[in-house]
Amino acid sequence: MYLPEIQSSMIQYNSADGTAINAHFSRPAAAGTYPGVIVIMEAFGLNDHIKDVANRFSQNGFLAIAPDMYTREGAPDENNMDSVIKTMFSVPDSQAMADLDSAAQYLKGQSDSNGKAGAIGFCSGGRYTLMIGCNSTNVDACVDSAGGFIIQDEHTAQRPVSPIDMVPNLHCPLLALFGEEDPNPSPAHAERLQAELDKHGKTYEFVMYRDAGHAFFADYRPSYRAAAAQDMWHRVLGFYGKHLSSS
Repeated sequence: MYLPEIQSSMIQYNSADGTAINAHFSRPAAAGTYPGVIVIMEAFGLNDHIKDVANRFSQNGFLAIAPDMYTREGAPDENNMDSVIKTMFSVPDSQAMADLDSAAQYLKGQSDSNGKAGAIGFCSGGRYTLMIGCNSTNVDACVDSAGGFIIQDEHTAQRPVSPIDMVPNLHCPLLALFGEEDPNPSPAHAERLQAELDKHGKTYEFVMYRDAGHAFFADYRPSYRAAAAQDMWHRVLGFYGKHLSSS
């Protein structure tokens, strides 16, 4: 189903602590009921690329919301990696989980929702995707694209638990997509995730792309790899079609 006519705008929704979270929201213009998807940004913030990904989902029959995970902190300077890293690590995991769980509830509360919602995240957002699948019962299927820092060498007040240690609590199907040339997560870390998923009997699909590294889906960055990105997109739509349909 391809629905080129969509409606999109910036909105706000309330998180658990009452904070109004800024978000890009898009939906098909045609009447109907649709599954939802949370599009979780990279470390750089809620930029045009992430908004475009949300719009692409809506063109394929989804209600799509892309939260600004830096609503409270303010966006970093995308051209200054020190600023990006500082902002990314300043966001408490507990805050991020609450904001994303509230986004799922917002999607499911829409009059044209079919009652199901997925999540997809890229790079730092992929880490959040794995985590939300382990921490929220409001998410029905998750896609982790190159989620880094899934195994932490250090634990902080903001990041007290490694995502890999949350895998026993994963309650929904996971599609995990990685690149062989990625240093974070490295192939070894990705394989460790796969081993944990097997150990705990989780429902998942796992792909390791050759000739691809970190952020291979980001078509605005030099890291983009068209073949891997196109294959990923088709896999994601098929995965969500299987797990987010009304039936």
